[in-house]
Amino acid sequence: MEPNPCPQAEILTPRSNRDLWTRIGETIETKVFKGAAIAWISGAVQVKTETFDDMGPVGEDPRWENRQLFHEYLQRTFPLVQVALLFELWTHSVLELEKVNTYGLLYTWQGSDTSLKPALLMAHFDVVPVNPDTVSEWTYPPYSGYFDGMNPFATFPWLALLRKYIWGRGSKDDKSALIATIGAIETLLHQGFQPERTFVVSFGFDEEAGGRRGAKELAAKILDRYGKDSFAFIIDEGGGFSQQYGSVFATPGVAEKGSINVDISVAAPGGHSSVPPEHTTIGILSALLVHLENHPFEVHIDRDTSSYQLFQCFAEYSTSIPSDRRDAIKRSITSDEALRDAEKILFKDKILKSLVGTTQAADIIHGGVKSNALPEQAYAVVNHRIATTSSVNATQKHDADLLLPLAKEFDLTFSAFGEIISTPEHTAAKGNLTLSSALGLEPAPVSPIRGKSSAPYQLLSGTIKATYNAHRSLKGDNIAVGPGMPTGNTDTKYYWTLSDHIFRYNHHNGESSNNPLSGAHTVNEALSADALLEMIRFFVTLILNADESREI
Repeated sequence: MEPNPCPQAEILTPRSNRDLWTRIGETIETKVFKGAAIAWISGAVQVKTETFDDMGPVGEDPRWENRQLFHEYLQRTFPLVQVALLFELWTHSVLELEKVNTYGLLYTWQGSDTSLKPALLMAHFDVVPVNPDTVSEWTYPPYSGYFDGMNPFATFPWLALLRKYIWGRGSKDDKSALIATIGAIETLLHQGFQPERTFVVSFGFDEEAGGRRGAKELAAKILDRYGKDSFAFIIDEGGGFSQQYGSVFATPGVAEKGSINVDISVAAPGGHSSVPPEHTTIGILSALLVHLENHPFEVHIDRDTSSYQLFQCFAEYSTSIPSDRRDAIKRSITSDEALRDAEKILFKDKILKSLVGTTQAADIIHGGVKSNALPEQAYAVVNHRIATTSSVNATQKHDADLLLPLAKEFDLTFSAFGEIISTPEHTAAKGNLTLSSALGLEPAPVSPIRGKSSAPYQLLSGTIKATYNAHRSLKGDNIAVGPGMPTGNTDTKYYWTLSDHIFRYNHHNGESSNNPLSGAHTVNEALSADALLEMIRFFVTLILNADESREI
């Protein structure tokens, strides 16, 4: 019998803390707890913590100061929670709180057994700005934190689909994970739980601008204190679960693509536009960008990647995957021909194709200052997301090799990433083409999902299954877990040295594909109250399972 290409972990529920887990589960299902949880996320959304790309240093740019308002919100809400919960009041003295670079929050929940590796839970509380021109398109104001479950007007057909949602920027990305994390800890503390394993909680404040002032500083602080490879596992924002091919799949991110922005600059003599050259800098730049888009990176499936392993999970556990797709994926394990067939079928899905290969997107372009003056310079920025099987150097070489023929065609001196590549041989240079980039980000190390070193992944997988079942009062195995990868980069890029086991996962229901909500980073970001409750249940279960485990 052939081995299962997508083996599943056993459902994992707490053992020594079984009664506590059951009791908290019953609490989460009460109207009182639901009301409190809704208030937690609603209040968090109302604190406007936008991050802009041009923000100056902390302490100099006043736009950072709203982070302090969020700190104050957490201090009011946690640990005091809500009086209506009838819990005893307590203070932050249970957890040690440190502020890193003024606004980064670092909590330490000290365990009683220092021989156990600590676990690290991450989130960020900044959000992308709301475009002022789109405010009128929001069903409810973007920073209202409005809960529509009590809305008597939510009876129209299209609104009925959206009832019982908390609306606003950050409700999904990423204040929901932050509130679920701290809410789970709060709930455990109110029940008198004290961990044996230490849990460290790190909340960044500028993830939407790359995390240089938040997560980077937090990671340095943690590394200095604990050292390399010091954590059993790390959890940050990322994948969730959704229905794929008729079955429910959870896809915790075990890998992350690299990234690099390549600046393409064309310079040439200016002059009056009444006597133009055959090609202006803008025309040349346009030709270069068209050439790039017409020659995308070749994309192939590698059997050693997490993406390929996820495809095997789809083939093994989906109930409605087309038979040709299932057959091609299964046969591809031993057949290169079948692997190419699988590529042709799978890559019809643009999202799947973009996850597998290196992508390119021309996102910024500038050139010219006056309609009757020849532009002396034109430049563009091309963003690449680098495949896990590639590298920054390979991506730079691809761009340089691809544009070299056009540099020669336009008689340009060509420099790429600090090196002169070519100069015109028979004519004087008509201008300069320069490729440059800041330091790129290499693809992340891949967290192990099989073998002796995969215990953290097995623990996470079993926790996912237990949470999914408990939240729906189900028995048996009702959700498959496969290795995923987020479409963008997360703050975990600063934490690679702290653990080999980094997972980007929030146990977030991928519900937006089945209703009119737009999701994160755009109009009508919203989160269902039920999704928030399940996220809290997930973090409670994860903490209890991790605390009991002696395999990680």
